[in-house]
Amino acid sequence: MKRFFLLYPIIFFLFISCTEKKPEPPKAKIIPHTTIKHGVELVDNYHWLKDKSRTDIDVINYIKAENEYTEKMMKHTEKFQHELFNEITGRIKKDDLTVPVKSDSFYYYSRKEKDKQYSIYCRKKWNLESPEEIYLDANELAKGHSYFSISEFSISPNHKYLAYAADTTGAEKYTIYIKDLQTSKNLKETFFPADDLTWASDNKTFFYTIEDETGRSYQVFRHSLGTNPDNDELIFHEKDKAFYVWTTETTSEEYIIICSGSKTTRENWFLKADNPFGKFRVMQKRQPGMKYYIEHRKDKFYIWMNADNSKNNKIMVTSVDNPDQKYWKEFIAHRDSVNIRFQLFKDYMVLFEREKGIRKLRILNMNSGKDYYVEFPEPIYSFSPTGNWTFDTEILRFYYESMVTPYSIYDFNMKTRERIIKKRQQIIGGYDPEKYYSVRIYAKAEDGTSIPISLLFKKDLYRKNEPNLLLLDAYGSYGDASDPYFSISRLSLLDRGFIYAIAHVRGGGEFGKEWHDQGKMLNKKNTFTDFIACAEYLISENYTDPEKLVIEGGSAGGLLVGAVTNMRPDLFKVVIADVPFVDVLNTMLDPTLSATVSEYDEWGNPNDKIYFDYIRSYCPYQNVQSKNYPNILVLAGFHDPRVNYWEPAKWTAKLRNHKTDNNLLLLKTDMSAGHGGASGRFDYYKEVAFKYAFIFDIFGIEK
Repeated sequence: MKRFFLLYPIIFFLFISCTEKKPEPPKAKIIPHTTIKHGVELVDNYHWLKDKSRTDIDVINYIKAENEYTEKMMKHTEKFQHELFNEITGRIKKDDLTVPVKSDSFYYYSRKEKDKQYSIYCRKKWNLESPEEIYLDANELAKGHSYFSISEFSISPNHKYLAYAADTTGAEKYTIYIKDLQTSKNLKETFFPADDLTWASDNKTFFYTIEDETGRSYQVFRHSLGTNPDNDELIFHEKDKAFYVWTTETTSEEYIIICSGSKTTRENWFLKADNPFGKFRVMQKRQPGMKYYIEHRKDKFYIWMNADNSKNNKIMVTSVDNPDQKYWKEFIAHRDSVNIRFQLFKDYMVLFEREKGIRKLRILNMNSGKDYYVEFPEPIYSFSPTGNWTFDTEILRFYYESMVTPYSIYDFNMKTRERIIKKRQQIIGGYDPEKYYSVRIYAKAEDGTSIPISLLFKKDLYRKNEPNLLLLDAYGSYGDASDPYFSISRLSLLDRGFIYAIAHVRGGGEFGKEWHDQGKMLNKKNTFTDFIACAEYLISENYTDPEKLVIEGGSAGGLLVGAVTNMRPDLFKVVIADVPFVDVLNTMLDPTLSATVSEYDEWGNPNDKIYFDYIRSYCPYQNVQSKNYPNILVLAGFHDPRVNYWEPAKWTAKLRNHKTDNNLLLLKTDMSAGHGGASGRFDYYKEVAFKYAFIFDIFGIEK
């Protein structure tokens, strides 16, 4: 009898544990909403979740219910999430500073302090041994806000004023402030919702853009310090809803440029920076399908353009006195296999070329006409210019990284070809690149096209003759290339035996404009079938198998993973959809949403039946079916203006109602963030730790 009483608490605990109910997922109300387009009846049972005001209590309650369900289902991983967060952030140098950038007599840099989320912006005058001046502390500005972001950051030519734009919601609605760096106080005038700002040479006049109700920057105003912004003069008004407007300046700082551009067409207006009350002059009136931008050196304009059968761009030149296109002369010819862009210095033109998916750096001496290529040590890498604030210099600063090599800053002497490393990302606790291996392999698409896949793994954990855990990532839209990069958090995957892979699918820009064109508009399905071909190839070559394959994509990459999950759910064990653009058809039918009209050039206009039918045939939300789906984690931002929260919410609700499996489906909406997720540097890694914990838990990885 004694033994029975001793066992009773254990038996009772087991009984309670066995009978305790598993959390039930929220069930979204079904309220049919019918739209008829081209004679097709579209019934959207979850249209009610679309609330542009973001104030509907039923909608908010549903989103919160999904968050609560996600929290309950992930409760048992909380300790692991914390351990992963500490593991990832433990690699970060908490007290760190950027490489100073020289501008006139000042050195500008930013630094981070231990346990602080945001950057502190500083400068020193004359030399780096001078006293430090903190001219903006983002940590102070962020106090009291759960989200904080700075976009525009512009110093006046005399270094007396700072213009910066801040957003405290994640909705990308920025307010521009002007700070007097001599008094350390903000001026009274502010500008909202403003996009960017460019100073004139007189240090008191600047040009800025204002957004319309959809978030499109469409007007340019001129402002003089000390005057009422209500009296600012409208300089430019873009009425075409497919076009966005922004201001910039040439690297020579002699001209201010107003750019107006859509996805396929661009127009530029210019004005001497020392004549801010003059009249802007158009360089070349817009021509459908023609994109160009301008730079300046001495008495010449140099024009990058894609017209006249030059999809991969060529460079033209003309005198500043005769800017019309009829006077343009070819400076660097178009090459079918090489995509080019450029940056101009006083004596050098720096050409950024992309050939066979690899970026190349070419230096042209503008005086001698001689050129050369800068060599890089690895076959797969990324680089880009950064911090080049001085026009009259022989030094080109660029960053370099690969999937194996941490982010590194170099100063390259364009005359002597000497290369000096200024900084390399430090990995606390040690990091040995020799322990990791990256390689590029190729899969065959349905039409025979070779699709590159960049692979990365830890050498001693890679199993050559048996399937490995593998995360396959991709984007594939807007002509944006998914260049390989180093990730400090990714080490937590690699050190647990994962292979990390990037599928360089069509729709991106890895092979120039043609690669983009083959994955957009009525060719968009190539993006999805390319990705499936990459997954199948990785499985056939025994890198992984469907029970060990994770796929991930964000934004338009979220559209990709949503589409392929409908098409081939049997191929994937886990799907991570970050702010996924999954309700394409309904969004493209609503011109009041941010960017919809400008996006017609990427997806097609569904008001045309050909595009309507095509988008409908692949749209993830429209094509949810009653069948088994993989484990799915959906991440959203409540204030996201690009992929509005209701897209992932509706998709999740529809999946819940249709899927026939018992796999996990979770929706996590950050109620205080937008498209980019959490704004603080440490908060961001909490999101990564959560995502990794979801993946590891499914595979039974406990540490």
